[in-house]
Amino acid sequence: MGAKIKYTDEPLGEVRVVADFLPTPADLAFREEGVKVTLALSKRSVEFFKSEAARHQTQYQRMIRRLLDAYVDAQAPARQPTRKPRDKAAPRR
Repeated sequence: MGAKIKYTDEPLGEVRVVADFLPTPADLAFREEGVKVTLALSKRSVEFFKSEAARHQTQYQRMIRRLLDAYVDAQAPARQPTRKPRDKAAPRR
């Protein structure tokens, strides 16, 4: 950190605009509703996620959930929504 930085006035070269890929603060604060499930996974898969979670200081179940969410997000453009939003003025049955 003690080294002095020497700035020069040189051309930057080709510059390109990068699309904004960061989520909005609202997206970061949003928490989806969770649903508890019982699922039997292979011992090999669970051991893999546990070891990777330990390496990255996170929870293995969170890693599995994010993997499944990423798969669903990748499949979403190809799928049509199965439910239509309910009209709030319509009475419940």
